[in-house]
Amino acid sequence: MNTSVRTTGRLITAALRALLVLTVVCGVLYPLAVTGAAQVLFPDKANGSEIEHDGKVVGSSLIGQSYLLPKKDPDDPEEAARIDPRWFQPRPSNGLGSNSVNTQYSLILSGATNRSGDNEELIQWVKDAKAAVVKDNSVPGHRVDPEDVPADAVTSSGSGLDPHISPEYARLQIHRIARHNDLSAERVRELVREHTSGRILGFIGEPRVNVLELNIALRELTGEEPSGS
Repeated sequence: MNTSVRTTGRLITAALRALLVLTVVCGVLYPLAVTGAAQVLFPDKANGSEIEHDGKVVGSSLIGQSYLLPKKDPDDPEEAARIDPRWFQPRPSNGLGSNSVNTQYSLILSGATNRSGDNEELIQWVKDAKAAVVKDNSVPGHRVDPEDVPADAVTSSGSGLDPHISPEYARLQIHRIARHNDLSAERVRELVREHTSGRILGFIGEPRVNVLELNIALRELTGEEPSGS
């Protein structure tokens, strides 16, 4: 019996020692080493790729934002959101939902629609989004051709938080932006060209425009304050 107790005691002691060592190595030293290396080598990325403007953080280059007009009735959950016509708009975010687990905070969750290409609800979303894009971006003297509406203007990304839009979608918004900010269409077109990034290494991915960075540049031109969220 005594031998059995001693053996059990040694096993428990060895297990506790292993737990202590692994906790220190994996739970303290390794995270500190990785965090330290990230802060030294990639401080911008390690801190969330934050974008600052006028001395304050206005967002992240990795996460999209919406630019909407305030609700006429903030207490009406059925009131449809209206885009702020002064600013470039991101992709739709149909995959997002409000937090139903922690009711203390009304958080927004990342996610896709998880609907197949032949899903009737998804098809209707795309049709409604296309009609809205045509309507919102058509101004006197310039009507958007429905055939010119790119796919990213009417569909959300896999995460629903894509910070980029295609150059085609950015160019489609030029006339609306110019009209509502009292700018020439050519000046806005130049702004889009300046903020269009090419393929990574020349062949990976597609050309893209970061909406937040583009709107910051637009703000510098106009002096207006975005009503984005």
